[in-house]
Amino acid sequence: MKNRITEILGSQYPIILGAMRFITLAKMAAAMSNAGGFGLIAASGMKAEPLRKQIRNARELTDNPLGINIPVYRPNAFEALEIAIEEGIKTITTSAGDAGKLIKRIKEAGIKVLHMAPTVEMAKKAEDAGVDGVIAVGTEAGGHVGRDEVSTLTLIPQVVDAVRIPVVAAGGIGDARGWVAVHALGAEGIQMGTRFLVTEECPVPEVYKQAILAARDNSTMIAARKGFPLRALKNKAVMAIREMEEKGANQEEINAFVDKLGSEHKNDPDYMLMPAGQIAGLTKEITTIEELIKRMVEGANRLSLELAGDFES
Repeated sequence: MKNRITEILGSQYPIILGAMRFITLAKMAAAMSNAGGFGLIAASGMKAEPLRKQIRNARELTDNPLGINIPVYRPNAFEALEIAIEEGIKTITTSAGDAGKLIKRIKEAGIKVLHMAPTVEMAKKAEDAGVDGVIAVGTEAGGHVGRDEVSTLTLIPQVVDAVRIPVVAAGGIGDARGWVAVHALGAEGIQMGTRFLVTEECPVPEVYKQAILAARDNSTMIAARKGFPLRALKNKAVMAIREMEEKGANQEEINAFVDKLGSEHKNDPDYMLMPAGQIAGLTKEITTIEELIKRMVEGANRLSLELAGDFES
């Protein structure tokens, strides 16, 4: 399977492992790359040597291309980029900020970059900055999402029409049907995060995985809309964050509360902060990453043939 996205990634399939802080590390990234997708190590919040170690550990587990995700707003963004360069990473993704801040150094190093954009305007801005492609992410996605809450189904075709560079779709994609659907909208690749939380290689606690497996279509919500909007599974923790914001708490206070939750309630499903997208309601079993990618590819090929037959005159 070859297109502009696989050329940028160097992968067999145009499927990207969505970066998740302190979750998508060496083991998951390598498994994804070995399965033919593109594995990402999340650099968010990671100090220099642990990040370097994760990249090297992944290299020991796969010979296939992999990358890192760099949130631009993070204080370690430039440091993470330098580590990627030093470690021979060929493609990265950037998010949460202006890609233009890093683009000069990215281009100097000959690295390819895909930037995450939750709106058409941000996608066009990223293209103007010089990125190689955009990841258009809808509000259905897990973790941090755009403040405008534009859905994937409406966002993808508008971004495709607005830019010349290739587009990857993210948010609300968890099986072959979602892949084929966004392909029909013009996306040349997909990025998935939530579905990979319930893989054998994922290091999150078992209670987190079981909570996703038990989720329904309405089991997630967006917390902290005024700061950095975050979609997660509904529980007491998320409701408390929403209440804090409604009472006027600032982002620093909310962050402190989240950090406290992480240290005091590591395995309590009522008080764990469990980012997840709306696709959680579609997720019903734990698989290996290899098995998931195999099903995705086989399913997409089958659906494409069926649809071609349905639309024949």
